[in-house]
Amino acid sequence: MTEYFNIGKLVAVHGLKGELLLKHELGKKTSLKGLQAIFIEEKKNSFLPWFIESTKIKSEEETYLKLEGVNTREAAIRLTQKQVWLPETDFKKFAAKTAPASLLGYTIINNKEPLGEILELIEQPHQLLCRLEIKGKEVLIPLHEESLQKVNHKKKEVLVDLPDGLLEIYL
Repeated sequence: MTEYFNIGKLVAVHGLKGELLLKHELGKKTSLKGLQAIFIEEKKNSFLPWFIESTKIKSEEETYLKLEGVNTREAAIRLTQKQVWLPETDFKKFAAKTAPASLLGYTIINNKEPLGEILELIEQPHQLLCRLEIKGKEVLIPLHEESLQKVNHKKKEVLVDLPDGLLEIYL
């Protein structure tokens, strides 16, 4: 099964011809040139493709999208506030290595002990929270300058030094 990565959401309608504004977390300015489709999760784990007619950069984190079949402001409004997903291969092509979202799927290692795979990233002003599952329980691991030691992109590992007692809170 294809793995999908959340890259952001459609935040607004632009103009009268159905253009949408995508606020993304790819970590770099991009027009998404060459991308055929974005995916929107209609039901849990059911991703529907929306084919791209054209794109245009607005800013570092925003891109205008014109989707096939969305030709009016009203049709575009129905898609606003929807999360946008990309298949893993497209995600890797467009995400900056430094983008927090590029850490999805990496394993968190605390003092040489693997804790689990990063399932979700929650960006906060002073830190990044990584959601993992350990022994069937949800665990949030903070990444900031004191806890993060190293990111190994080759091995897909995030090395951390967690404060004593943090894991015990969850487990």
